Amino acid sequence: MSSLPALDIFLNDYQQAYLDKLGEHPRYYAQQQPSECILGDLDVETEDALQWKSVLREEPGVFENVEHALELSLHADLSAFYGTYFSAPLMFDSAWGTGELLQAWSQTDFEYLQQNIIGHLMMKKKLKQDPTWFIGVFDDEDKMITVNNTDGSVWIEIPGEIQSEKLADSLNGFIAELRARVTPPVKLVEEDMPILDHPGIWQRMKMMWRNLLGK
Repeated sequence: MSSLPALDIFLNDYQQAYLDKLGEHPRYYAQQQPSECILGDLDVETEDALQWKSVLREEPGVFENVEHALELSLHADLSAFYGTYFSAPLMFDSAWGTGELLQAWSQTDFEYLQQNIIGHLMMKKKLKQDPTWFIGVFDDEDKMITVNNTDGSVWIEIPGEIQSEKLADSLNGFIAELRARVTPPVKLVEEDMPILDHPGIWQRMKMMWRNLLGK
């Protein structure tokens, strides 16, 4: 269990929603990335979408290295959200629209994620903006979902800009408002982006980063 009870509930509801509607667990194009989440004795080298289920990590993931590199104290919800489970990205419906929550698929994926968090926070510092970190995106336009590092509130953020629309006072409160969205897996065409490459962050997130880095 995490210190974000809404995340525990959402992950359980997510699996159940797929079982109720499709009679199977959700599927994900792992792009040949191994993970404890993969169900069954399957060849990870396959290009097929694999059934998966979130897994509670034996050793929680932490961001002490990120804090040390940036000389910045990070909100405790960051480790709770990304460091408790291994999981594929999570599709959701909400009052604000449809979107996707990011999660770490594996330890390797978690390490790429840390690089992305560092890159995002360094860019916020360069732009002289308050520190934030991302947890997902909305399907509508290039809207990231980010957490204010100072107070833990959740906002919409456009790359290169300050947080623009407050969604919830806390990450737990935000996740509690989401509903699992049952949808077919989408196979993404990955492009090389050496510094920011992260298998769990799909192509549109990379496009958003390119837009941000171009400013």
